[in-house]
Amino acid sequence: MADASLTALYQDIILDHYRRPRNKGTLEHATISVPMRNPFCGDEITLELEMNGDQISDVRFTGRGCSISQASTSMMTEMVKGKRVSEIGHIGERFRAMIMGDADAATDDALGKARALAGVARFPARVKCALLAWNALERGLAQSAEQNTAETRDTET
Repeated sequence: MADASLTALYQDIILDHYRRPRNKGTLEHATISVPMRNPFCGDEITLELEMNGDQISDVRFTGRGCSISQASTSMMTEMVKGKRVSEIGHIGERFRAMIMGDADAATDDALGKARALAGVARFPARVKCALLAWNALERGLAQSAEQNTAETRDTET
């Protein structure tokens, strides 16, 4: 019985983030903008980051798609806002492990509400939906690192 009530709670969390996404909208002073699309199902997002050095000072997204992709994006924005890149790396690794079926990762408190998405591992067709935002974030952080490297080079010459 506890398993059924936990499943219902997780479904409620996912639906809440889908129906009332956090950090949805455009970011006026975005330093990074990453469009991502899942060609298999049509989910799409544009993730916008405002970076302050190696810290995400603000994050927003626009897009459309299934409840899994949109809820995952909403949860991800809550988890990474205000965090440094070094902190985000661990969270992203644990989230990916969870989505791929790692039971230990599914109990990691660092994932917070995103643990509600652990059941996605049982549906391989939905894994890409859950990872869409995380792939965009990874690409955005790589772009930010490239920009920082280029700026450092420019100031040294």
